[in-house]
Amino acid sequence: MNSFRFAVMGAGRIANKFCDAVRLVPDCEVCAVASKSLERAEDFAAHHNLPAAYDSYEKMLKAERPDCVYIAVTHDAHFALCMLCLDYATPVLCEKSMFQNSAEAEAFFTRAEEKAVFAMEAMWSRFLPPVMKAREWVKEGRIGEPVFGDMTIGFISSPDPGNRINNPRLGGGAALDITVYSYDVLTWLMDRPVLRASVEATKMETGVDATDVVLLRFKGGAIGVCKSSVAVSPDERLVIEGKSGRIVLPRSNVGNEAFLYEHGQLTEHFIDNKTKNGFTYEIEETVRCIREGRTESEVCPHAMTREFARLCDKIFEEME
Repeated sequence: MNSFRFAVMGAGRIANKFCDAVRLVPDCEVCAVASKSLERAEDFAAHHNLPAAYDSYEKMLKAERPDCVYIAVTHDAHFALCMLCLDYATPVLCEKSMFQNSAEAEAFFTRAEEKAVFAMEAMWSRFLPPVMKAREWVKEGRIGEPVFGDMTIGFISSPDPGNRINNPRLGGGAALDITVYSYDVLTWLMDRPVLRASVEATKMETGVDATDVVLLRFKGGAIGVCKSSVAVSPDERLVIEGKSGRIVLPRSNVGNEAFLYEHGQLTEHFIDNKTKNGFTYEIEETVRCIREGRTESEVCPHAMTREFARLCDKIFEEME
C-alpha cells in the first residue's frame, strides 16, 4: 500500500504536534507544509525533514495533490482554507473549532457532501482511550440511565491583547478554543441527542468570550453542564452521573484515566499507558475513512461540527 500523504497548512505549535504524531502512524507521512511566511514554512520543513515548503496554500495543493490536508491555522482562516481544499477535491482534517458559526459550517458541509469529499474536525479528545472506555461503560449500562453530565475545562490566557486567545480578529475566545472540547466530549459520552441548549457568557476587554456556561437538555430527560473559561484555571474534570453509578475523568480532554463507580464503590480504574501522542487516533481514523471511500467519520461526524457551530451562534449572540 502506498504511503498516505498529508500536507499541512500552518506552521505553528499544533502543526508540530501533528507532524510528530504522523511519524508514529504506519504508512503515513507529511509531504509538505505551507504558511503565509516562506521563511517560517522552510524552518518548519527543515525541523520535520519535510521535502517541500510553500508560501501559498493554493500552490501547495496544485503541486502536491495530497491525500488529505491538515489545517492548523487560527480560527479566522479555517473556513476559507477548507473551501479552498474543496476547490481541489482534497479531503480535509481541520483543527477545532472547525468553523466560527453555523453559516460557515452549513456552507462548507453542503458543498463537501455535494462533491463527496471527506471532511472531519480534528476533535482528537473523542478518540482518547479513557474517553472511549467511558463511552463503553455508558453503552454497557454500567451506571444505569445517565441523569447528569458535567464537564469543566479552562486555563488563564496570556495578558497580551494581541494573543490569539484574546484577539477577535483571529477568532479568539473561550468558545472556539475550549468550549468546543467540553461540548463535544460531554455529548459523546452522554450518547443521546441534545434537545435544547441555553448559554451564559462573560466578555473580555477585547470583546471575545472569557467564560462560557452551557446548560443542555438531552433526549430522555438528562441534563448536562459545560463550563469553560480562559480567565481561571479550574479543577478540570468530567463526571457522568447515572441511576446506579458514576464515571469520573480527571482532565478529560487530555488525561489518561477513567474511574467507574457502581453503587457507591470504585469497580474499575482505567489507565492509558500506551498513548505517546493523542493525535495518532484522529490521524488513523482519517486515513481509514479516506481509504474506505467514506466522506465522514462516525466518531466525529459532520453533525457534531454543525451542532457546535449552532451553539457558537448562541454564545456570540449572548456577547452582543
